Amino acid sequence: MKPQQVFTAYDRDVGRANDAIETRYCARCGKHCQTEAIEGGLRSVCRSCSHVHYKNPQPAIAVLIEHAGQFVLGKRVSSSLGHGKWCMPCGYVEYHENYLSAAVREVKEETALDVRIKSIISVVTNYLKPNIHSLVTVLSAEPIAGAIEAGDGMEEVRWFPYTGVFPDMAFEADTHIISRYFETDLIGAPVDTDFSQ
Repeated sequence: MKPQQVFTAYDRDVGRANDAIETRYCARCGKHCQTEAIEGGLRSVCRSCSHVHYKNPQPAIAVLIEHAGQFVLGKRVSSSLGHGKWCMPCGYVEYHENYLSAAVREVKEETALDVRIKSIISVVTNYLKPNIHSLVTVLSAEPIAGAIEAGDGMEEVRWFPYTGVFPDMAFEADTHIISRYFETDLIGAPVDTDFSQ
């Protein structure tokens, strides 16, 4: 199965008009910003201190929890992107944490499981909406304690056997990654064991 690392959920040519970050006031000095063409894109620039406000993708993690040929998916709550659809446990990396500790935290919050991160199995770019682009480190993990239970952001969580058939999925990347993992015996790159649980 061919690897894929870029997934687009909308027509990016239409979304290009929204590429300019619309920062009204400068995060550095609080003065008014204006939009200018800089470095090949539209950017907000502070009129007072000249600080350029760049629009960057959000760093996130997704975790494929696998045990005995089964994997965990969660059904997203109504207030989230992709609500009512299924996905791997996932979330944004907070400023004070590394991506491994973020993965362990998100899994615990969403599934009540304690896991050990085994490997990095992919890194993907998701163009989810014109204002939501993510750069996701995808990890494989195994459960080490706890009983599966829906937590933050999930209506339901459960184990699924890999059959190649999925429930209604929130993110195209998840379907591809899970299929590739099971169909190619993907091991992935090792992780720093000091931060993997």
